[in-house]
Amino acid sequence: MTEHPAAVLARHLAAHAEDVCRRYLPNGRRAGRYWLVGDVQNRKGRSLYVRLDGPLAGPGAAGKWTDAATGEHGDLLDLIRLRCASGAAGEAMGEARSFLALPRSTPEPRRPRSYERGSTPEAARRLFCAGRPIPDTPAEAYLRARGITAVGFPALRFHPSVYYRAHDRAPLRRIPAMLAAITDLDGRIVGVNRTWLDVERLSVADLDAPRKVLGVLLGHGIRFGRATDRLLAGEGIETVLSLKSVLPELPMISALTANHLAALLLPAGLAQLVIARDNGDAGVRAAARLRDRAEAQGVAVRDLVPCLDDFNDDLRRLGPAHLRRHARDQIADVLLRPTG
Repeated sequence: MTEHPAAVLARHLAAHAEDVCRRYLPNGRRAGRYWLVGDVQNRKGRSLYVRLDGPLAGPGAAGKWTDAATGEHGDLLDLIRLRCASGAAGEAMGEARSFLALPRSTPEPRRPRSYERGSTPEAARRLFCAGRPIPDTPAEAYLRARGITAVGFPALRFHPSVYYRAHDRAPLRRIPAMLAAITDLDGRIVGVNRTWLDVERLSVADLDAPRKVLGVLLGHGIRFGRATDRLLAGEGIETVLSLKSVLPELPMISALTANHLAALLLPAGLAQLVIARDNGDAGVRAAARLRDRAEAQGVAVRDLVPCLDDFNDDLRRLGPAHLRRHARDQIADVLLRPTG
């Protein structure tokens, strides 16, 4: 029986397990026969361990890894897929072949000269994989300048040189940007939101349209934490991350705009939904439409409303302690409900 190409690649990667770890988990370190790191997103820590020595297959095989904190496990090909955050096995296999300097099994179509050409999920995945996790980048500095402390999420990355074009006849420019992965209910990246940054002023760049989506947004969003029976849904990334900074226990999703908040697809098994709306007519209308759809599915809905225009204004001008109290007063019953 012919061995599956993925199994062949996993075995090749296992033969170079430490090199794979140094490439894809550089924040870890070797400890005896294992590589230790915080998690698959390369955070510092010791929860995830990768076996570096052993046979290339079977019990005790090199390249097998387990995250003791989450129970996740797999081989090095799984690890590469998760590090790319694409969820696509084919893309992970291509990345593994590139790492191993192996020929690709089939010719790939030529990449477009610019990520701006062809607003497709594939282009979005390529752009997101080209970014780097945001710790110690201008993207982290930008968020912290807005008072946001919840920054280390896999959905966020930074790229120092993302194409920007103001209109069809304008020249292409390369500008640093914060990237946010837009995912569907199965966790697949279907789009990416680009927020171009002024890295000197730690602000959004002074552009006609400093935020643009590549790929698909309708029904989907940027997820911060995995929803089980509870979920908080809001509009902008900074708005939702402001709430995540003071309510870390709640899984949250940013739909980016009021219209897309109204169209958000809700996960199966959801029992309680918090709609964090902005104080504006569009936000009120979007919250009402989402409430109607959620309640029709049997989901209990609570509204969360800022004191000022939005929750980032509250965070910056009123402070995190005030925002925490204000939010908890409105949704205390949701926060007291156990997860699972």
